[in-house]
Amino acid sequence: MKNLLKLISLVMLVSLLLAACAQPTPTTPAQQPTTPPQTGEVTLGLVISTLNNPFFVTLRDGAQKAADAAGVKLIVVDAQDDSAKMTAGIEDLINKKVSALLINPTDSDAVVPAIQKANDAGIPVFTVDRGANGGTVVSHIASDNVAGGKMAAEFLCKAIGGKGKVVELQGIAGTSAARDRGQGFNDYMSASCKDAQIVAQQTADFNRDKGLKVFENILQAQPEINGVFA
Repeated sequence: MKNLLKLISLVMLVSLLLAACAQPTPTTPAQQPTTPPQTGEVTLGLVISTLNNPFFVTLRDGAQKAADAAGVKLIVVDAQDDSAKMTAGIEDLINKKVSALLINPTDSDAVVPAIQKANDAGIPVFTVDRGANGGTVVSHIASDNVAGGKMAAEFLCKAIGGKGKVVELQGIAGTSAARDRGQGFNDYMSASCKDAQIVAQQTADFNRDKGLKVFENILQAQPEINGVFA
């Protein structure tokens, strides 16, 4: 978390330089986006998938601290885990002619058209924690989620003595974080923890309340569980 927040601080400063000095790469040869005029004040837009999650609250707070230190204005949009709201929020920030966009996608595919609109408007785009599957992105700031999933699997495997019944609670389908963490977890379990059995894999959408309900339902069918990856 500390390293991620340091990177967020760094990208804020990079955004300032890019907005003032550079023009992003065109999305296609036929489209030549123009850099929006700068009026002196730098305004950054931060679009977060949800603020109903302590991790993203911390991310917002770190971004605000970095923006304050850099002397720039930060506008935060909470998409409430809704791709339509995220698109609307990004389009509103484009209309406000922000200097750069920091986006934490709710869905890696659904966010692409909005990123392309920012590209056309000449607004630099950065993705945070979760990647996008298209559009021109200056930089992606995140931890290595495949490695994170593998580390979690290794820890869990040792905790259960290399055998037993395991449940996997997955994140929001369509997000790079859920896909990559699941990949790292399952690759390790299948290769290095073969005596453990994954008896249930269900989506909990990175939501604590839903995770609780989903796991309670799983326990009805599988009352003996040795470990959970969430």
